[in-house]
Parts: sequence; C-alpha cells; structure tokens
Amino acid sequence: MSDIPLFSERLSRRAFLGASALGAASVALSACTTADVAPPVAAPPSDPAFGDVASMYAARVDEGYQLPAIPVAKIDPKFVRQIVPDPTGEKPGTIVVDTSEHFLYLVRDGGEAIRYGVSLGKAGFGWTGSAVVQARKKWPVWTPPPEMIQRRPELAKYKDGMPPGPQSPLGARALYLFRDGKDTMYRLHGTPEWDSIGKNASSGCVRFMNQDIIDLYSRVNGVAPVFVRANLSPAAKITAVSNRTAEPIDAGVPRDAEILK
Repeated sequence: MSDIPLFSERLSRRAFLGASALGAASVALSACTTADVAPPVAAPPSDPAFGDVASMYAARVDEGYQLPAIPVAKIDPKFVRQIVPDPTGEKPGTIVVDTSEHFLYLVRDGGEAIRYGVSLGKAGFGWTGSAVVQARKKWPVWTPPPEMIQRRPELAKYKDGMPPGPQSPLGARALYLFRDGKDTMYRLHGTPEWDSIGKNASSGCVRFMNQDIIDLYSRVNGVAPVFVRANLSPAAKITAVSNRTAEPIDAGVPRDAEILK
C-alpha cells in the first residue's frame, strides 16, 4: 500500500511530460504547416465586360444579327481578349498594334491594357505609322473599290455594296483610321474568319474576331490615337512615320458612319 502514492506520482508526472512533449510537437508541426502555405495570389485585374472565355466568345444576337460562337478551344490562348500590364508606355486611350506579335493594345488607366489578338492583311503588316480613329460604324456595308473589282471580277455583284452580316469582310464593326483629316484606307474591323487571328491574311487591314471588335468599338467613343509598330522596342517607337496609304479594301467611309470628335 505504501508504494501506491509513489506510483501515482510517477504516473502523473509521466502523463504531464508526455502531454507537454505532444503539445510541443503539435506547435512545431503547426509552425511548419504555416510556413509551407503559399501566400495568397493577387486577383487578376477585373472588368465588368470580361467573364470566362467561353462567355466572351459565345453566340449572341447583336443589332439584330446572329453571331456564331467562336470555337475558342481551337485558338491559341494568348490571342483571346485579356487584361495585361501595359507594355507600350502610351497614355490611356491610345491604341497600339504590334505587328510582330499580332496583338492590339488599348491602353487603360493604372498601368493596364486590354490586349486583343488580331490578323494582319497585307495592307496591315506592310505599313507602320500613326493615325487616329476618326469614324466608326456598326455593321458596315462593304463596298469593294473599283481596283479590287478589276482584279476580282466576281465581286462586281457587290459594286453597290454587300449587305452587312456575319459573313461581311468588315464584320460587326469598323473603326476608320485618318491622318491629317484624310482617310488612310486602314481599318480596324471584324472578320468571320476567326481562324486567321494571329496570322497574316490575304486581305484587309487589322482584323478581329467579331466579339472582340464589338468590345473595342464600345470603348472608343472619341478620337483615339493609333500607332502601328513593327514591335514594341524603343527603336520601333521612334521609327519614321510611313506616308504610304493602304491598298483600298473598301470604297471609303460610309455616309452614315459616326464621325468622332
């Protein structure tokens, strides 16, 4: 009987030491776990007009015209519309076309830009320089100029204009580029040929997927400066402006186009 208190004392002491060791181990494990947790990743810039990619390029009815969905799974992800850090150094509201990468940037506040994938027709990739968006038109009528009809007689049926629609070469929107008050014949416009994005096409100027040109159009509400550059290097920014004009892709700015101020 005299040994029982001693045994109990030893048992209580062992339990205390075991609990203390377990507590210390628990604290150490907790510390390691905390150290291994990655810090939270900052959320990407947001914009109410942006959603998931499938939604941005889904089928829609626009101004009474049915636009088909773009099969985005077949497009290089870098060419889908996205917000990126501004690589141009230009002021907000400026549009910059990088012909080497087939990107167009719309510069925003806060060091951001919206980047669109584009296709460059021979009139687009053969020229660098500056202009301004002076006019714009939703669902423009496309009228091939006489020079084009002469080369392609099958277009004569459109000499008075091809009705607007999803298959129009000018697509859902057109932004008309001017210099010194004169039409340069360069256009930022839509195209039904979504698979040409990121490539050099046979005709046209700077072409967008129709859902993208609709988005850009909605953001350009006044005269906007445009720079077309061979790349975004400092040297390209100071390259002399070319005075050549594009090979016409249409007969001119429609009379009912909105003139921007």
